[in-house]
Order: sequence, then structure tokens, then C-alpha cells
Amino acid sequence: MLAQAAVVVVALEHAWFLVLEMFLWTRPIGLRTFGQTMEQARASATLAANQGLYNGFLAAGLVWGLVAGPVLGPPVTVFFLSCVIVAGAFGARTVSRRILIVQALPAAVALVLVLASRS
Repeated sequence: MLAQAAVVVVALEHAWFLVLEMFLWTRPIGLRTFGQTMEQARASATLAANQGLYNGFLAAGLVWGLVAGPVLGPPVTVFFLSCVIVAGAFGARTVSRRILIVQALPAAVALVLVLASRS
């Protein structure tokens, strides 16, 4: 149950990233969240929307893992959590170390809990 709750948190986080990057990028909350000026946000809005879509796919994959049942669910969940961790590590290396804490750490905790619940 704790593992599932952690996966839900990561999925909700990525659904929120989708909203931020696809719909709120040039709004005050998007500008504050990503520390950008309006000019920077306008110039990168298409890229941000694309990035938001990918975050939506991660959220959808995690939800799929939660509802796929006891045979398919755990491997799907492990795969998508691993994708989130890799994306978070890459983002931390190339954009901001904060991404490691905000994105990769919750996914790593969820992954440990999912793997522990399988044994």
C-alpha cells in the first residue's frame, strides 16, 4: 500500500509538470517555478509543451502500472519509475541540481518501495 501511494505521488507530480509546462509556462506560476522572464518563456514555450507531453507520458505509464494487475503492473511500474529517475538525473546534470531532489528522489523512494513490496 505504501509503495502504491508513493507511485501515485510521482504520477501526480508528473501530471502537474505536464500542466505547468504545457499550459502555465508563460503564466506567473510558470515564470516563478522555472525562474524565467516572459521573453524567455515565450521563446521556449513550444519546447516546454513538448517536455510537458513527455511528463504526461511518464504519469500515464505509472498509472498504467498501478492498474495493470499483479503480473504486468510491477514491471511496468519499475520501468516507468526508472525512466523518471534517469530523466531526473539528466535534468540535474544539464539544467538544475534541484531536479534531482524534486523529480529523481521521489521516484527512487517509490522504486525502492515497489521492489521491497515484491519480496
